[in-house]
Amino acid sequence: MKYTPKGHYRLGYDYVKHKGRVTITTTTNKKANRTLSDIENTFECDIGYVPVGYEHRPDLISDLFYDSPRNDWLILLVNNIEDPFEGLNVGDRILLPRV
Repeated sequence: MKYTPKGHYRLGYDYVKHKGRVTITTTTNKKANRTLSDIENTFECDIGYVPVGYEHRPDLISDLFYDSPRNDWLILLVNNIEDPFEGLNVGDRILLPRV
């Protein structure tokens, strides 16, 4: 069975409309497709849990674990979260890639 990413990371799309805005995805090449299909084995990850006060905020979680909010996209990608307001609840187990 072929893996098909969902949301922003769907294969074959260069432009994706999300929350009324058009965004560009670069996951339409073979290397990116392989990475997405085997994401847990692609990155070395630590296990973390969303702390109180950090729910729905990948930028704050990134700042807490990486000392920078700039890796918020990576947390969302590795944990297959399309919308942080639907995921990243207090106590949720999350993968934290080692960067």
